[in-house]
Amino acid sequence: MKFHDRQKELGILRRNWQGSEERSLFTVLIGRRRVGKTALLLQVEKEQNMLYLYVSKDNEHVLVEKFQKAAENVLGLHIYGKLSTFAQFFEQIMEYGREHHFTLVFDEFQNFLKVNTAIPSHIQEIWDRYQRQTRVNMIACGSIYSMMHKLFDNEDEPLYGRKDCEIKLLPFRISAIKEILREYNPDYESEDLLCLYMITGGVAKYVAQLMDSGSTTKESMLKWATQAGSPFLIEGTDLIMSEFGKEYANYLSILQKIAGGMTVQSQLDSIIGKNTGAYLKTLDEDYNYVHKLQPMFSKPGNRNIRWYIDDCFLRFWFRFILPNQALVEIGRNELLLELVERDYCEYTGHVLEQYFRQKFGEENRITSVGYYWDRKGNNEIDLIALNDIDRTAIVAEVKRNADNYNRVLLEKKFNTIRNEFGKYHKLTLTGLSMADM
Repeated sequence: MKFHDRQKELGILRRNWQGSEERSLFTVLIGRRRVGKTALLLQVEKEQNMLYLYVSKDNEHVLVEKFQKAAENVLGLHIYGKLSTFAQFFEQIMEYGREHHFTLVFDEFQNFLKVNTAIPSHIQEIWDRYQRQTRVNMIACGSIYSMMHKLFDNEDEPLYGRKDCEIKLLPFRISAIKEILREYNPDYESEDLLCLYMITGGVAKYVAQLMDSGSTTKESMLKWATQAGSPFLIEGTDLIMSEFGKEYANYLSILQKIAGGMTVQSQLDSIIGKNTGAYLKTLDEDYNYVHKLQPMFSKPGNRNIRWYIDDCFLRFWFRFILPNQALVEIGRNELLLELVERDYCEYTGHVLEQYFRQKFGEENRITSVGYYWDRKGNNEIDLIALNDIDRTAIVAEVKRNADNYNRVLLEKKFNTIRNEFGKYHKLTLTGLSMADM
């Protein structure tokens, strides 16, 4: 699949390259696995003198030897003698930057902690000494959110305050997902688009895998995602193990319950058998796997909270793949597909709501978008999109089938919070369905 979207991020990388002509700059590029970080960097590689180094979990001496060879092959930097520590290599690289302007990429930067926990301190000490006298455009690229957050945002860590720029690479926007699907299936239907969004959420690698395999319709996507040998069957396990390691059991259970519809902490506490508050806080703040949602117009400190997995692929995996691992293990993939197809319509009703909230936020003059429910969990409104600049508001009910939209019911729900819309000059109550995708 060819490169799509990412114009804003490309612009930032190009500006940083130009800025590092004067002094060294430190950019942190963070994004979940498979989102397209490496592909993004490769787009600017041809425009910059780039040394790309992948941080594998090798012995430090072995890793440095690999780096030393790469520096000689790419930059022509010949370092006499064998180096034994990363600090020695990094100082040589920064010294080279006194006379040469180049981009230095460390991919999977967080792996340095597995190689030698002292490496971030070495980087900080050497970077501080050389930054203003060198022209190194350094990019630390990482996919393990918790570890990257700890390295750069924790005041107790040596690299705190060292980044000049941070790029958080997100999945493709709705417009890009449409463009890609249209390229591979010009006659796609709304159901195909919804299925692609449901499985991938716009994560670049997952979209590419489906498109490159010829899976461009709902039926073929679901079949490919659940068939024997599909990378999607083990992807969730790989992601979870890379983050949690041996401490994954309770987190796995909580994520599975949230994906299954248990979004209130009291429900989770009851099922898990313990207070899940600390786990949810960790999943939210350290791992970025779940998010705390509150109804639109909530006051500070409001406890009317629901927990949600934003990542479409993970939500799909925790809802369908993990609970049915036994079918995968015994090779009954056709039964797994049958289960997904059985619950597909009900499950994608909520996915469609997320799709429209994202679409409205990306394509309209919207300053905030969300939804509403009251303290009892009733009077749910699927989408509220506000424009505080033009003082306009949209309140919508989302249904897969437009015939199921009930204007009277939406007005009744809206009347429970009508007072919140006093400052909006234009108010639109509407229904949204798959025909509006």
